[in-house]
Amino acid sequence: MLSVAEPAKSTANGDYHHLGAGTVDEWTGVVGRLTVRDTGVRAGTHDFVAARFMAKHESGGRTAWLEAGWAETGWAGGGRQRVYTYDTNRRAWTFYNQYELADGDQIWISVHTKRDGVWEAWLWWRGGWHLLTNQRLGTARAQLEQYVEVHIDGEGSIGVPRIAVDNVQVRDGDAVRYWREADVRTASAGGSDRYCLDWATRFDTWTAGTC
Repeated sequence: MLSVAEPAKSTANGDYHHLGAGTVDEWTGVVGRLTVRDTGVRAGTHDFVAARFMAKHESGGRTAWLEAGWAETGWAGGGRQRVYTYDTNRRAWTFYNQYELADGDQIWISVHTKRDGVWEAWLWWRGGWHLLTNQRLGTARAQLEQYVEVHIDGEGSIGVPRIAVDNVQVRDGDAVRYWREADVRTASAGGSDRYCLDWATRFDTWTAGTC
């Protein structure tokens, strides 16, 4: 496990694309499967591509969140795709190099709470769930997100092959349901002139990548 300070988690610099969806209401967790792809991130830059789930809560003008998934970054990792978490308590990426990923792998990620105010990120790996981190967000319920993020450091481009996200479900206490348009109020983000978002089923099965 490796923690690094935040190099790029805002839209202040470079070209930022968010492809996916977020809930309007608050829930107690999200779980789903992410396909790992080898992207065109440029070494020695603050480029990154991430596929992730997030729980976030706004209170008193402050937004607290915990996210987990996989990412490929230009500043570290040697061009590899790595399991990661990011949280606003530490404002740092944490990479879990003990879980070796390759292009085409599929990983299950769960971000949920079982204790009031404490949220956990879990990875399904080789037949069992592994706890990545737990963080106090100070809320028993949170808005949820499922996104592919593309950040381009300055000028240039990243060729992102199609990243698939599927079997996405939300939790309400012990009850779990698929993230479907009829059951979960959702705000979705569209594509751009460079990156396309295609829903197979709104909102539990989709792909995103270079158009």
